[in-house]
Amino acid sequence: MDFNVKKLATEAGLFLTRAVQFTEEKLWQSEKTNLDPDFENLMVRADSTKHWTEKILRQTEILLQPNPSARIEEFLYEKLDMKAPSRVTNTELLGQHMEDAAKEFGFESPYGSTLVKVGEYERRLGVVEKDFIQTADISFLSPLRNFLEGDWRIISKERRLLENLRLDLDACKTRVKKAKAAEAKAAVVPDFQETRPRNYVLSASASAAEQELRTAQKEFDRQAEVTRLLLEGISSTHVNHLRCLHEFVEAQAAYYKQCHLHMQELQEELRRVPGGFGRNSNQNEPPPSSEPESASSPVETLTIEEVQAPASGTRKAKVLYDYDAADCSELSLLADEIITVYTMPGMDSDWLVGERGNQRGKVPVTYLELLS
Repeated sequence: MDFNVKKLATEAGLFLTRAVQFTEEKLWQSEKTNLDPDFENLMVRADSTKHWTEKILRQTEILLQPNPSARIEEFLYEKLDMKAPSRVTNTELLGQHMEDAAKEFGFESPYGSTLVKVGEYERRLGVVEKDFIQTADISFLSPLRNFLEGDWRIISKERRLLENLRLDLDACKTRVKKAKAAEAKAAVVPDFQETRPRNYVLSASASAAEQELRTAQKEFDRQAEVTRLLLEGISSTHVNHLRCLHEFVEAQAAYYKQCHLHMQELQEELRRVPGGFGRNSNQNEPPPSSEPESASSPVETLTIEEVQAPASGTRKAKVLYDYDAADCSELSLLADEIITVYTMPGMDSDWLVGERGNQRGKVPVTYLELLS
């Protein structure tokens, strides 16, 4: 392998010169060329943009994919320029488990038929979630990644080059200062035996140092202008990210709206399932069915004052599960407690009147174990 020894030696000498200049600046033994305040502000703004773009990007990725292993896998596929396999969302997986459970319990039972309905809508929610993740990745995450992996890398490269040229410039200034100091000293204390040759050498050295300084200053100014233009482009980056942020919000709003619609449809479906516990959350809305209520419909306005325990026909019941009352007509239950229950004329067979002390209300039969 051929090596350009001269080029290698030049680069090594340049690196050493920059290292010496940097060290002297840190030890306050050499002056440093300061950039103008506007330029410094542009760099601070750029650094802040990069910092917060990284944090927003990472947190959005966590929001869309909470599983760190899945994020690492997707990152590897992206770096290998390969298409990641389609991944089942947690919501879709829940729906699948519910449908499988319904097959086990039987579609004819109230629990099984309800599991089928809920599982179907959970899978629909999973599909909507997939669409939202894909839209958010394209419209929001990709532009943020493009900035960090594209524009920011160019800015960082040009800033490093500018810093190296500044070190070269300051090193040239130091050499010029030393050459002029030596020339002035020789003029004050002349050597009568070698006055002309030494003065001539020192003068030539100072002239060469000044020429290097002018060249270094020109290169530094050119690079500073290039870097300034790139840093000023951060404003355009903010405008682009603002547009992407609006698109992300629109996608998120559409996602939650679609989820809300699916859940409303599911609630309506559950109200029609025999033996279910669904109710209208808004009492001002009309019931989903247009048929008139039959005499066997459950009493929705049951109050303690209206309920009187019959003289006979009461039974004790053990509560199997905790139950939170949906309204004032129902009685909240705690697992393993014993209550008194009885029926009322016109009440649905899935409900009983429960009594605990002076508290009364409707209780679901499926939450009770009737005692002899």
